[in-house]
Amino acid sequence: MRTITTKDGTQIYYKDWGAGQSVVFSHGWPLCADSWEAQMMFLASNGYRCIAHDRRGHGRSSQPWNGNEMDAYADDQIVPIGASALASAKLVRNATLKIYAGAPHGLAYTHKDPLNADLLAFLKP
Repeated sequence: MRTITTKDGTQIYYKDWGAGQSVVFSHGWPLCADSWEAQMMFLASNGYRCIAHDRRGHGRSSQPWNGNEMDAYADDQIVPIGASALASAKLVRNATLKIYAGAPHGLAYTHKDPLNADLLAFLKP
């Protein structure tokens, strides 16, 4: 099992599949790295290195008593679309925001084929 250890001794599990340009996947609460498995398999099969982790307190990572709160989660910006994606798309020059109409929160599985195709198109020069 692959892990890294943080400054406070928490072990963070991660998957590292494939070879080539790296693509990093970060799940939201309360999921784990497995939530990106369909995208990781697809992109790794198309020449990319895919990395995903289980946040502290989730999946195979340590579940410490201390430090297991939102402020300690690495890069946790899991917020509603209006406060995140819509605002970010206006701020980032040349941004393209893809919205899958009617898709549920678990669109990485329910809409994996169009999502995978869009990811591959985004990553290819």
